Amino acid sequence: MTGREERGDRVGHWLEGLEKRHFADLTRPEVGRALRALSSCYVERRGRLAEGGALSGAGKRAAFALFYGPLHFLVVDHIVRGLPSASDTISQVHDLGCGTGAAGAAWALQRTGVRIAGVDRHPWAVSEANWTYGMLGLAGRAAQGDLTKARLGGGRGTAILAAYAMNELPAPARQGMLARVLEAAAAGATVLIVEPIARRMSPWWAEWSRAFLEAGGRADEWRFPSTLPPPQRDLARAAGLRPHELTARSLFARGTGRS
Repeated sequence: MTGREERGDRVGHWLEGLEKRHFADLTRPEVGRALRALSSCYVERRGRLAEGGALSGAGKRAAFALFYGPLHFLVVDHIVRGLPSASDTISQVHDLGCGTGAAGAAWALQRTGVRIAGVDRHPWAVSEANWTYGMLGLAGRAAQGDLTKARLGGGRGTAILAAYAMNELPAPARQGMLARVLEAAAAGATVLIVEPIARRMSPWWAEWSRAFLEAGGRADEWRFPSTLPPPQRDLARAAGLRPHELTARSLFARGTGRS
């Protein structure tokens, strides 16, 4: 079995496990309704995310894990495979605001033997991330904490990911994180920031883009056909969503410092 085939088996095992785990106590129509409410929270009332509104209630948590987890996995997987040498030397991934762990797992699975460390303030997310790591055969743990205070590490081999997390921070905390992630890149870490394309949600993006470009990094926008598995496509349809295309934008800095 090739590495890609083994990886595919792990991902399939995880996706099957997601269905068993989250449909054990909820019906598909219930999760579909919860996903509709959750998507409204993302698009129309994004400020509620910082208050934990996205994870209030079993239905929304199940919808987040079943739909947004695989979606974030696919997006980050596409991005890191599209960025030159993004995964060539990594040995550990620090996933800031890890959520269910799916985004960081997508990067960690690009190479064998990569460890992962997630941090999230929500206890349910931490528990879900650790389950995700176990299902995907990844070494490492997620822990509850404030991502703005997380130890970032540095040096070659370290990858730092913040996927769909920075926009949820208050402006002063986010500003502090810009300096921290660029310092980590200067020390040799590889840094990737991922957010939705919609600019009205992220007015801070222009400043971050300039800073990454000045530091020798890059800023990209990504659009690619949706490859959501059938269960996730069915769930999206039930919620009135039509994810025919997946989109995201990213900031990337490959570390240049010495380990």
